Amino acid sequence: MSTTSARAAEAALPRGLLIAQAWAGLGEAVAPLSNGAGRPLARTVKLILDPLVLRPVLNPRFAAGAIGFEHVDALRDRITAAGPVLAATAAWFLVLKKERRRAGITEGNPQDLYFQRCYELASEHGGPRDDPAAARTAAAVLAEVHGQDGPTVARLRDFVTDPGHVGELVRLLNAAWAGTTEPGPAPDAVRAAEFLASCPVAPDEALFDALVADLVGSWGAVELNRPGVARAHGLTDLTVPEPPVLGRTASKNSLPKPFDRSIVERLFSALTSAFHRDALEDVPELVRLEISRSAGAWQLADEAGRVALVLGREAAAALVGGPVGPAGGATARLRLRWDREAYVHRALRMPTSVPDGVRADVHGVREAYLRRLWVRVHGRELRHDAVTADGLWDLLDGVLRSVILDQRDRLRSALERQSAGDPW
Repeated sequence: MSTTSARAAEAALPRGLLIAQAWAGLGEAVAPLSNGAGRPLARTVKLILDPLVLRPVLNPRFAAGAIGFEHVDALRDRITAAGPVLAATAAWFLVLKKERRRAGITEGNPQDLYFQRCYELASEHGGPRDDPAAARTAAAVLAEVHGQDGPTVARLRDFVTDPGHVGELVRLLNAAWAGTTEPGPAPDAVRAAEFLASCPVAPDEALFDALVADLVGSWGAVELNRPGVARAHGLTDLTVPEPPVLGRTASKNSLPKPFDRSIVERLFSALTSAFHRDALEDVPELVRLEISRSAGAWQLADEAGRVALVLGREAAAALVGGPVGPAGGATARLRLRWDREAYVHRALRMPTSVPDGVRADVHGVREAYLRRLWVRVHGRELRHDAVTADGLWDLLDGVLRSVILDQRDRLRSALERQSAGDPW
């Protein structure tokens, strides 16, 4: 570590340590939101403390992995002041879990589904002891979260593992992948760059429609079937993409790369979301459509979404030294956002001064960008939320912002571990 970095570290304290200290002062009242060591759960930090209490986007002084001495007391005070609401949040969480068991609900992770709802209840009603109708209030929240129409993970799992359906689904998979063909004559690739040049401020709808009509997205995927190409895009760990298996389980924390996911894994995130589930088809139709989609160009079904992947691939090349394009265009704007990140400068100019994982993140940003873009477009297809010309820039820019936020979080965690004496 450089002398300057060492001095900066001496003038700061690890963020995680400060949060843990302030949290310990809240006592047993927040135990339902704590781990066995008495520290806040990872989901407590992610879903409650960061977005609702510390709010680092609005309070950048609380955002870094190491907090300057001048801000230490302010961070502790913010958590301490929120103590009554956090205690009420913990109490509501116990009430919701009790009502969940009574109702026989097994779908979804209770922390993911209820933490923020409990904070809302605490802010509005105080603790459940202050609400004479607490049980009815909890039941209403559960009905809102779980009462939406639409498919569920349990139904999906039952369908794809039912011996009465497996044979048909495997035949559909084999037929879909055996029937793939290349599109017609190759289109003019220059027009994609033309659209990117204007899409942030004046998207050319006619040009976008022409890109879709000319199958620019499908043509852009042809090379993905060549050895090593899809892997270089970060979309698979295989040399050449293979047909997905049906699968039976999935975990948000360990999903494979997009092209390596089973049918169950491809549908899992959409089915575990509390939002938009009612926009999905029933399970049998959802599975059959996903099988067909998996054999399509970019493993997507809609040409507009495929065009978005081609545009994103071209724009993301600038993040790793590719052409930037005209000022004000999508490619230049993405590069400008990337270049503003201090950790990116440090990783590129002083690679040994950052953790190995952060250095790998920076050098692999193009692949991470394409993976995140695929996930966003795939999710929109499932919800029937069409990709349009006037929404394309928000999509492309939002993906990069999401990738950057994830990388910042990993850097902050690495710095906290390093401040605590753990090696990178």
